[in-house]
Amino acid sequence: MSQSLTKNYIHIVFSTKHRQPLITPTYEKELHAYLGGICKELECPIIIVGGYTDHVHILCLLSKKIALMNLVKELKANSSKLIKTKSPELKNFFWQAGYGAFSVNPAEVDVVKTYIENQHEHHRKKTFQKEFLAFLKKYNVAYDERYVWD
Repeated sequence: MSQSLTKNYIHIVFSTKHRQPLITPTYEKELHAYLGGICKELECPIIIVGGYTDHVHILCLLSKKIALMNLVKELKANSSKLIKTKSPELKNFFWQAGYGAFSVNPAEVDVVKTYIENQHEHHRKKTFQKEFLAFLKKYNVAYDERYVWD
């Protein structure tokens, strides 16, 4: 085959260090737009970016030109630099060391998009920790909870 053809929808999730609620309404939209811009620059078309005070969700198409771990590295490094410039209280903003990334069936993209759009409502009832553990269970990901959180 003379072409490399891919269509990999990826749902990426990561939180602030120690799940600190630092993503306030003041910075949330700008942060989400910035994360979307990084994806676009890396040729990973964004479907939606959302989240809550202590984490983000990114649904995008993974480019055939970048490894997932490099995409996440760029997202975290560049966005944390941005957030640190927004307020003296945010000078110690960090993302958690790890992340979750889950493949999404093309038929389920709208379901995941709606889920991400409704994060604020969703987290009135469920913590990030419970949400993330539910993802690990749903996708049958083996893990040791001692190392999931930092």
